Amino acid sequence: MTRDHAVLDVQDLSVRFRMRGGRDIAAVTDARFSVAPGECLALVGESGCGKSVLASALLGLLPVNAQTTGSAVLGGDIDLLTAGERTLARTVRGRRIGLVPQSPAAHLTPVRTVRAQLDETLRELTGVRGAAAVREAAARASFPADHLDRYPHELSGGLAQRAATALALIGDAPLLLADEPTTGLDRDLVERTVDELRRHTDEGRALLIITHDLAAAERIADRVAVMYAGRIVEIADAGPFFGAPGPRHPYARGLLDALPERDFAPIPGMPPELGALPEGCAFAARCARADARCTAERPAFDDGLACHHGLTGRTHSLTKAAADA
Repeated sequence: MTRDHAVLDVQDLSVRFRMRGGRDIAAVTDARFSVAPGECLALVGESGCGKSVLASALLGLLPVNAQTTGSAVLGGDIDLLTAGERTLARTVRGRRIGLVPQSPAAHLTPVRTVRAQLDETLRELTGVRGAAAVREAAARASFPADHLDRYPHELSGGLAQRAATALALIGDAPLLLADEPTTGLDRDLVERTVDELRRHTDEGRALLIITHDLAAAERIADRVAVMYAGRIVEIADAGPFFGAPGPRHPYARGLLDALPERDFAPIPGMPPELGALPEGCAFAARCARADARCTAERPAFDDGLACHHGLTGRTHSLTKAAADA
């Protein structure tokens, strides 16, 4: 795939928050990736690594103290980072990018029923109206028909998530951005939700899914991007990433090894503060393979990897705790 044919092409996207006292928070640093028609890219990583900030930057939903650099070109013609609010509101959000928000209850209109919100969105984006169309839209996200006349405050977290997913799928936007779309769902509904998102993708649309659920990512993704301390540290095809030979970055390998169905070995330590990142590799303090170069020099992102010591095979110790065991 060339960048010219990508639904979304992101180059060197950085987000800084200017805090009181002049302190800067480096929430996202030099992110580079693309998503093609018919492709699902899963963006994974620990909480606080910058995934949702990246999503907000793409939709122009950052607070006023945020500064962005780089580019994020949608469909080859709109740079989302420089587009004005009028363009984003009238031509991008909902129409060219569908959003499944991380906090669905906060994005649903509190004084209108789910039915009313689905009906309005259907009329606005597709021109279709009627009870049958609303029920069909709800069913795509496994939202129960007998709950359509409830208000958002009457919904459980899982039902609110399904309502937000149903709204996002209306209009079949060329790019769907799903930020933790399986939060609050049991495993059966997780699988049904990601399967519906996969169908959306298989029809030629693009999907960027942000998730902590690596099982869901394995089920749906074509490629995986791993984010740590504001940087994408690895991008890989999903098959080799979840199977053999596995991830190349020690942090990515640690994420998989922490799963209960694998080694169930958590990564020791904590990520660094985004306002006080080290000069070298941000993962060095937690990595058994770190050396003097790692602590002094930040690795470049090259060939889908940002690491001075990329892993091959599954025989390496990944963390300092594993090395000391």
